[in-house]
Amino acid sequence: MKMNLKEYLDYLVEWLRSEVKKAGQKGVIIGISGGIDSAVVAALGKKAFPDNYLTVWMPCQSSDLDEKCKADLINNLDLKSVTVDLKSTFETISKALNESGIEQSKLALANTKARLRMTTLYSMAQTHNYLVLGTDNWAEWHLGYFTKFGDGGVDLLPIVHLLKGEVKEAAKFLNVPESIINRAPTASLWEDQTDEQEIGFGYDLIDKYLLGQNVENHIKERIEQLHKVSEHKRNGAPQPNKK
Repeated sequence: MKMNLKEYLDYLVEWLRSEVKKAGQKGVIIGISGGIDSAVVAALGKKAFPDNYLTVWMPCQSSDLDEKCKADLINNLDLKSVTVDLKSTFETISKALNESGIEQSKLALANTKARLRMTTLYSMAQTHNYLVLGTDNWAEWHLGYFTKFGDGGVDLLPIVHLLKGEVKEAAKFLNVPESIINRAPTASLWEDQTDEQEIGFGYDLIDKYLLGQNVENHIKERIEQLHKVSEHKRNGAPQPNKK
């Protein structure tokens, strides 16, 4: 029988425990951003491992709103959290890349932030014998709306089968602050960036498509095109035939 959302969240907690045990690890680590997906994953991680979890805030030219929402989340859920400030690290690597003689694109530098954060998480995860939890939901994973070897480079993807609307419902169950639930989804790649502005339409339409409901042709074509060109992000590196 199909589970309702509350039952599914309980299942995810048990699934996390099972996967961590299978890997011979002690707990989980989550990078928090002030966004709803990482907030939900942080709440699930704490439920699964009350004594063996850690959340990490990694500011890197982050906005005041990111900072406020992060603080609200830590306070609401009483999260164990540490801060690793990556601003100067990002500025150093950005300078080095641009001094190579090849000026980096805006998007390439933005994705460097995600890769620096994942490097940070894996260092801490290895120190604690934890697994890194990913925060990609179904819509993001299907569209490839994540950074390869950044937020896409993780050990477990607990909410990868949840629609964006379901993530919002889950956040309410899990006591995520309203300031996070109600903010416009953003990867905070640059100032005033929002997911829906970059994709070209709202997550509600992506959810409808994924549920097999009718959407306008241009929406359908855009989703299918994004899915196709991002296939390499969801698969391991291709290997040739054996000699």
